[in-house]
Amino acid sequence: MKKIAIPTNGNAVDDHFGHCQYYTIFSLSDENKIENKEIMPSPAGCGCKSDIAYILADMGVKTMLAGNMGEGAFNKLSSAGMEVYRGYSGNVEEVLGAYLGGDKGDERLCSNHQHHHGGGDHSCHN
Repeated sequence: MKKIAIPTNGNAVDDHFGHCQYYTIFSLSDENKIENKEIMPSPAGCGCKSDIAYILADMGVKTMLAGNMGEGAFNKLSSAGMEVYRGYSGNVEEVLGAYLGGDKGDERLCSNHQHHHGGGDHSCHN
């Protein structure tokens, strides 16, 4: 069984990994059928400064499908043993289906990544 995590806001991929409401974690069979769907609240703090990479890795997550994220978060997830694909948007189940169908995202990177702690705009500006 493989696990794939998606930073989520509502029922859609959050555009900024570090500020998502929660993570949707899909457990898939060897035939890529959804066996389980879990919702895990996002820890406090920005994604790259939290322990989320290691928490997800300990849960068995091997793949992260994300909207956009900074290089720090990308590196931390990668060092925890996850494959990270960026550039997704839309409904999480549709994104999962697209990934399983061969879509590996568009590899956007949050090049002008700014941490906005304490409110304000959390989006990336490319």
